[in-house]
Amino acid sequence: MIRVAGDRREVEGAMTLTQAVELLAAGREALGEGETVFDLAAVTEVDSSSLAVIFGWLRAARSQERRVRIINPPKDMLSLAEVYGVKELLPLA
Repeated sequence: MIRVAGDRREVEGAMTLTQAVELLAAGREALGEGETVFDLAAVTEVDSSSLAVIFGWLRAARSQERRVRIINPPKDMLSLAEVYGVKELLPLA
C-alpha cells in the first residue's frame, strides 16, 4: 500500500511478487510534479520484484520528465541490489 504523507509517499507492508503489479500501478499514480520521494521505512518484506517495481517507477517518472527518490530502503533490498549489480542505479537519498 502507498499512502501520501505530505511531500512523501509511504510504502507499507510487503514489496514482493504478490504485490508487485499493484505497487507498480499505485506508484505510477502517486507520482507528483517534479520529484517524488518514496519512503520505504514501513516495508516489511522484499524480494527481487521490489527492485523491478522501483525501476518501473523510475521509467514512469522519466517518461513524464519527473524524478523519483527512495529513502529508508530496507537492508534486504540493498543487499539484493548489490547482488544483482544495480545498487548504483537506485535513486537513493
